[in-house]
Parts: sequence; C-alpha cells; structure tokens
Amino acid sequence: MDLRIRNMVCNRCVRSVENIFHQLAIPVVSINLGQVVTAIEIDKLQIDILKKALLQDGFELLESKATQEVAAVKNAIITLVQNGNLDEMKDNLSAFLSTTLHKDYHYLSSLFSSVENTTIEQYFILQRIEKAKEWLAYDELSLKEIAYRLGYSSTAHLSAQFKQVTGMTATQFKTYHQHPRKNLDEI
Repeated sequence: MDLRIRNMVCNRCVRSVENIFHQLAIPVVSINLGQVVTAIEIDKLQIDILKKALLQDGFELLESKATQEVAAVKNAIITLVQNGNLDEMKDNLSAFLSTTLHKDYHYLSSLFSSVENTTIEQYFILQRIEKAKEWLAYDELSLKEIAYRLGYSSTAHLSAQFKQVTGMTATQFKTYHQHPRKNLDEI
C-alpha cells in the first residue's frame, strides 16, 4: 500500500515515521521523504490509529490525490534545496519538476497554486532563503558561495530576494543574535 505523508522533510523525519510504523506493527517495504510503502493493506481502523500517531509527531497522512501530488512537489523542492547543489542543476525548476515527477509542469503549477494559495516559484524562493539563513547562521560560507550553491545568478540577486522575504539584509541577519528561521514544514 502506497501512503503519502506530509511534513516528512529530512532523514530524521524518515526515522521518526519508520518508528511509528514499527510501533504499530505495520510492516514497511520502503520509506522515502513523504512516502511509505507498506507490505500489507491497512484497514480503516489501522488508518485511523496511524493518522493519530503521525499527528502526534507533526506528520499528516495525505488521502487525496491532489494533496499527494502537492506533497511530491514540495518534497522534490526540499530535497533539491537541502542538497545545496543548485549550481549543478542543468534544467530550470519547471523542467526539473516535470522530469522528476513525470507530470506536466503547467498541471503541477495550477494544482499547487489551488491547494497551497501560493506558486511553486514562491515556495522555491522561500526554501532557498531558509537554506541561505541556515548557512549564514553557521557562518561557514561567504554570501557569494551561498548564492552560487543556491543557483542565484549573482550575490546581488540573492541579497535582493533575501531582503524582500525577511525584511533584513543578509549582513543584518548574520549579525542578529537570534537567527530567526522557520521549520521546513512551516514554509
């Protein structure tokens, strides 16, 4: 049985969800970001118990095809950004998503906007800014290196988007003592 789960955004989330399935004695074939394939069909009672267990840890079982497809778009973007190698991405975002998800980009874009009330592009920008905030907080990379790794055409482009999204410059953020960041599942 193929299940889609919202808010699985990192390897720790995968381990947490794996633990939930183990505790509920539901055998799993595979677990990836946003997806669990079980070895058995799960009945309605087990689904209800699973939903409650997942919610307690901040996850949500997705049941409609539309929410599953939107979650797949989000997971693809999160994985892309968290790997931090957008400079190596050969295609633009629309081609990347179409290829990765085997769906027409216009369909994905329309669906995403109707479910999330924002565009895929805006979601992508927010994910890149959060990654930039993470790297700025750790002070391991220069702004130029961050811009390059996140696929920005220039440091100025990253700086302008950073200010637009956060209300402060990257330098102000870097010197700010309480680096305000969002959880990936809150974006």
